[in-house]
Amino acid sequence: MLKKSLSSGRKIVLCTCAALSAAFLLAACSPTFNWRQVHGSNAPYSVMLPAKPATYTREVDLDGVKANMTMTAAEVDDTVFAVGSAKMADAAQATAALQAMKTALLKNINGKVKAESTSAQTNSEGTSTDMQIEAIGEVNGKPTLLVARLSSKDQLIYQIIVIGPEKAISRENIDMFMSSFKAN
Repeated sequence: MLKKSLSSGRKIVLCTCAALSAAFLLAACSPTFNWRQVHGSNAPYSVMLPAKPATYTREVDLDGVKANMTMTAAEVDDTVFAVGSAKMADAAQATAALQAMKTALLKNINGKVKAESTSAQTNSEGTSTDMQIEAIGEVNGKPTLLVARLSSKDQLIYQIIVIGPEKAISRENIDMFMSSFKAN
């Protein structure tokens, strides 16, 4: 009888220890990334951001062409996930703006392009161009990774970027963010 009592007592202690350990692990691993869907306020798009975003608008110079760009961004662990959008005078100006955005982004991090691709499409819905860039640079003396998708759709331009410490950005979070962007 004493053996059964010890045996069941051990099981209770082991189960209690296991439950407490699991609770501590879950508390310690609380999700840093709290993904939520966000919609553009001045341009039609949706995207998943990893934290509560902030939105602001400012005038930017895109190779001599001024535009009011609205940026919606969220930051997690020194990594910024952002979508910028603006409306240009026409589709040709929007397409030209992509190169100006690329140049400015690279200049901001004193970066060098590691990989790049561009695609263009014209159909009954209009003209669109996509430019994908991955670059390495430096911000405040620290290696910085920039992953960007620069896109134009008719008169609208979009800048979808992830930028942060090179070793801190996971490919999974980049893919989650980039693949969630939809220009509506």
